[in-house]
Amino acid sequence: MATVPADLRFTETHEWARLAKGELTMGITDYAQEEMGEIVMVELPEAEARVRKGEAIGSIEAVKTAEDFYSPVDGKVLRVNEKLQSSPELVNQSPYEQGWLVVIVPEDEKSFEQLLTPEQYKQHLGE
Repeated sequence: MATVPADLRFTETHEWARLAKGELTMGITDYAQEEMGEIVMVELPEAEARVRKGEAIGSIEAVKTAEDFYSPVDGKVLRVNEKLQSSPELVNQSPYEQGWLVVIVPEDEKSFEQLLTPEQYKQHLGE
């Protein structure tokens, strides 16, 4: 069973988001990394890029598949996790901590509240 931390919000496309001090950190969920298998490459957006909720902003390649990941909010990319260039396996090993993907400054912090709660995400997973 996938780990679903109680302090995060989620998207139906299996991204997680943590909002703190006006910055939204995001990554893919434990469920998503389990489904993908061994991750071998992560393509991240450029810092300063404008992003729109629901738009693909990067991709993750695993041994057997490649998937886009999507911005959970409208905003601007503040920074990306440079460690993933040389260590993409961090997404598998620590999806909620070391394996984060992007930090976004949201245009409207209220958009975070519109993401799925942990309970809603568990229902979405069918748990």
